[in-house]
Amino acid sequence: MTTEKLEHVERNVEKTPKRIPQRPLRPGTYSWNLGIIELVAILLGLLYLVPFYYVVANSFKSMAEIFTNTSALPNEWLTSNYTEAWEAMNYGRVFLNSLLITVGANAVIVIFTSMAAWKLVRTKHWISTMIFFMFVAAMVIPFQSIMIPLVKVSSILGLLNSHWGLIVMYLGFGSGISVFLYHGFMKSIPEEIEEAAIIDGCSTWGVFWRIVFPLLKPITVTIVILNSLWIWNDFLLPSLVLRDVELRTIPLATFYFFGQYTKQWDLALAGLVLGIVPLLVFFFGMQKHIIKGITSGSIK
Repeated sequence: MTTEKLEHVERNVEKTPKRIPQRPLRPGTYSWNLGIIELVAILLGLLYLVPFYYVVANSFKSMAEIFTNTSALPNEWLTSNYTEAWEAMNYGRVFLNSLLITVGANAVIVIFTSMAAWKLVRTKHWISTMIFFMFVAAMVIPFQSIMIPLVKVSSILGLLNSHWGLIVMYLGFGSGISVFLYHGFMKSIPEEIEEAAIIDGCSTWGVFWRIVFPLLKPITVTIVILNSLWIWNDFLLPSLVLRDVELRTIPLATFYFFGQYTKQWDLALAGLVLGIVPLLVFFFGMQKHIIKGITSGSIK
C-alpha cells in the first residue's frame, strides 16, 4: 500500500466518531427508563383495580352508607350482606349450575375443536381452507343479530330451558376462536411424529389422543381460560335460554337484585364478589400452566 493511501485511511479513521462503550447494568441497578416504565405500569395497575375497590368496599356497607359516601371505607364492616346474598341467590345451587355449564362447555369445545383443527391442518385441500375461513368468519358475526333465529331453532330442537342445550350453544359460539387458536398452534407440530406413530401401528384415533393432543396442552390451557371467563360471566345467552329458577347461573341470580322500583345495591355487590371469587381461585390455580404455555409458545 502506498504512502498516499495510508495517509487517506488515517484521515478517514480520525474523522470517524468513536463509539463510547456502554457499561452494562450491574445486578440490583436500574436505569431511569426502566424506573419510569415500572412506575407507569404500577399506576395503570392501580387504576385498573379502582372498580374492584368500589365493589369490595361497598359490599360491606349498608344501603344508607353506600348512598352517603361511596368512595370511603365502611364505618362498620357488615358481613351480613354476604349471608343475606347467599340465601337470596341460593348461591350453592347457582354455583353448581354455573360450574356444570362452564366445565361441560369447555369439555365439548376442547374435544371437538381440537379434532377439527387437526383434520383441517393435516388435510391439504382447498375445501379444508374454506371450512377454516368459515370458522374465522363466524367470529365477527354479532350475537345480537342471531338472537331471534337462535331462540326459534332452539325451541324446535328442544334446547331451551336446559343446561345441556346451553352447552351445545356455547359449543357453536366458542368454536370459531378455539379452532383458530388450535389451527395456528397445530402447524408447529411436526408431521414426522405422527408418521412414525402410524408406522409403529398406531391408529388414527391413537395418533391424535396419544401423540397430538398431549402436545396441545399449552394452547388448550389458554383456550380453557378464555372460554371460562366468557362462559362464567355470560348473562345474555342464559337469560334467553334458562327460564326456571333452579337453572339460573350466578349472573342471572345477581341480576334479580335489581327490581323495577328498588335496587338492593348492598346485596347485589356482595353477590358480585361471590361470583368473582371462584374465577380468582381458578386463575391463580392455573397460573403455573399459563406461564408454561407462554414459555412453550415462545420456544416453538
